Amino acid sequence: MAKNLHVVPRSTGWAVKTAGASRAATVVSTQAQAIEVARQMATSRGSELLIHGRNGQIREKNSYGPDPESSKG
Repeated sequence: MAKNLHVVPRSTGWAVKTAGASRAATVVSTQAQAIEVARQMATSRGSELLIHGRNGQIREKNSYGPDPESSKG
């Protein structure tokens, strides 16, 4: 599976970052815009998307990769 993508708050808006990257892939003005960009990236990469709130804590998590065979539900 590809590296996770994170939507995180910035002083100038919201950033989409790949896990372990030192720089943001993109910075936009609203969280909704960042989520849309990140969702498209996660879908094309087959990765997981983690959306952080203003306080930095993860508030939502979505997987866009193939589920393991042993997954229930």
